[in-house]
Amino acid sequence: MATLMDVAKRANVSKMTVSRVINHPDMVTNELKQLVYQAMQELDYHPNLIAKALVNNSTRIVKLCILEDIDTTEPYYMNLMVGIAKTLDLHQYSLQLVTRRNFDIGNCDGYIITGMRKEDLDWIKKLDKPVIMFGENSYGLDYVDTNNKAGTYRMAKLVLERGYEHLVYIGIDSKESFEYSREAGFIQQVQENQMIPELYRFENHSHLAEEFITKHWDEIESNTAFICASDRLAMGIERGIARCGGSIPDDYGVTGFDGVFLSQVASPKITTVKQSIIEMGSACGENLLDKINSKTSQGNLIFEPKISMGGTLRE
Repeated sequence: MATLMDVAKRANVSKMTVSRVINHPDMVTNELKQLVYQAMQELDYHPNLIAKALVNNSTRIVKLCILEDIDTTEPYYMNLMVGIAKTLDLHQYSLQLVTRRNFDIGNCDGYIITGMRKEDLDWIKKLDKPVIMFGENSYGLDYVDTNNKAGTYRMAKLVLERGYEHLVYIGIDSKESFEYSREAGFIQQVQENQMIPELYRFENHSHLAEEFITKHWDEIESNTAFICASDRLAMGIERGIARCGGSIPDDYGVTGFDGVFLSQVASPKITTVKQSIIEMGSACGENLLDKINSKTSQGNLIFEPKISMGGTLRE
């Protein structure tokens, strides 16, 4: 394998000159650059990635910015980071996790951002580096996400096919686009069946869903199924029904959305809309690198969700 010194000898210049041609070509005459480039070609010499990064004023770093105030060690975000990191590693990029508080610390080549609110739009649009959003939006920002509307639409359809007569949607109290889409899928399905949509929204904490059940237990009819916007809320509904002596899935059905981890540890396991989080993370990484290299929009990439069966709907 050729070395920097080999290139210098072939071009009959100093090692420092070769380094300058690679790292600071604007500081070298065209004649010198031609000599060095020709020697590199003859010796099949390829600068290492660090040298290339210096030439292109690149950091080889991508920042994942999570704008939500959440525990980034929970399985959902760990799976997302694994997917992104795997793709970046193939292209010799590093992933740096940042939050709203330390977003501006250090340079990078591009951003993957999740948890955006409407009030974040202005500063995101002003970023001078390529951006890919994880999570759908209606603001024209390139994104990767699940088909959220289709997920709850299909789940509500399955619940009706399993014979449950009353459907209740337990949503996340959030102004993010994904939540609006999940609600819209549920509403469309029940309206197509000439039913009146019944919806409640809470912060994404299981104890709030559990408290809702225990507080309103006497008002909840038998043969009701709860379509939940997350597995975390579904766990709370499940615990609340069990606490009040209800039978799942015979008298009550429960479904979730995510299918990353919580649906599997619940008892019984939750029937849920499963997202391909690792694959979506990988797609975020691929789209961002393509955007960095091409300087062009990558559009939107939408993954179709699948229903993962557990024990919270009757056969």
